[in-house]
Amino acid sequence: MPESEKVAAIRRLLPATGSGIFLNAGTCGPLPAETLHAMDEQARNELAVGRATIDQFIAFMDRVAEARSAIAAALVADPDDIALTHSTTDGINLVLSSLPWGPGDRVITTNHEHPGVLGPLQSLQDRLGVVVDKVDVGDGGDPELVLARIGEALRRPARAVVVSHVLWTTGAILPVGRIGTLAREAGAVSVIDGAQSAGAIPVVLDEMDVDAYAVPGQKWLLGPEGMGALWVRRSFADATIPATSGYLAYESFDMEKGGVLRKGARRFESAGFHRPSVIGLARSVGWLTMYVGLPWAMDRAARLAAASYARLAAIDGVEMVTPPDQGGTLVTFRIHGWTAAQAVAELGPRVFAIIRDLPPINAIRISVGFWNTEEELERFAACVALLAAHTPDTIPPRRTLTILGSDGEPLA
Repeated sequence: MPESEKVAAIRRLLPATGSGIFLNAGTCGPLPAETLHAMDEQARNELAVGRATIDQFIAFMDRVAEARSAIAAALVADPDDIALTHSTTDGINLVLSSLPWGPGDRVITTNHEHPGVLGPLQSLQDRLGVVVDKVDVGDGGDPELVLARIGEALRRPARAVVVSHVLWTTGAILPVGRIGTLAREAGAVSVIDGAQSAGAIPVVLDEMDVDAYAVPGQKWLLGPEGMGALWVRRSFADATIPATSGYLAYESFDMEKGGVLRKGARRFESAGFHRPSVIGLARSVGWLTMYVGLPWAMDRAARLAAASYARLAAIDGVEMVTPPDQGGTLVTFRIHGWTAAQAVAELGPRVFAIIRDLPPINAIRISVGFWNTEEELERFAACVALLAAHTPDTIPPRRTLTILGSDGEPLA
């Protein structure tokens, strides 16, 4: 199928891409229509016949296994090393809470982490007196600088290193495999936030020297919210007893003798799941890997993001925050004379751009996906150029449409 025809066909199956220039998969990706149909079918079945029979539960466990397998295929891993979770942060909490923390223990992270990482670390600090060491990695674009500074921090004993594969701020791709090796050599556990990497850039977990890797369902994997996954290295998982547990975490359970924890990552599945959401996640990831083609999707998104970077960087008055030549899908920038919030508020109505601002660094971030077209990215860049040529006080007013009521008067 020629690429232009393939993109058009894909966009028809991702209806949200028609609601505007969809550039915010870093928050939530567009949901495939096929996913909604699968979720609705499950929900209608539950409404009609209930959810209470053992046969329904057994059938649902098969759907859970399918979801694990779909995630494993996308991340190149063994399904037995995948646990379903409710979010990236859920996975990070599950791993961190299982470690034997004590007052004064150190955890190393970077100065660019998302609150989804910083929240669990703050909790460790407040509850247990753990010291959170935030390493300044610059913009994250220099791998050797990142490794040198984290390596320097590891000269002092640390319990864990918790970093993002792709920084949510600058879009820089960190050398997490090498960071994991540094952590292992220093006797620390490596926990990776894959929120902006899973489904966006190539990830081969079986070849990555880290201990745990947490991902969301709703971003680049195009699944429903409230779902995620956690990959755990087999040797680490088998040596770890999670701090929270439940029926799903056990291979067998005797009311008198107790239970036998499952081997591998599944011992981290401590709670149940919303059945339509599990089915939706599996369908989204399966659709992405088997219908769209993940290598093609990643390659196209990277090409479009690189072209967007070059186009924006050439505009007078635009400052690029994302380091050059990152090869990821996040592009972050600033417009001289505009706060990020002002720029987002202006770009949205002018070209129907679905984007976001990053208040911690006062910057604008776009998340470029394989569903985007060159034409809409050019329209977006042209609007950025318009803003860069003006200030909020001098920019020409947007066209407005007056809607009249039945009495002929403008509606409020």
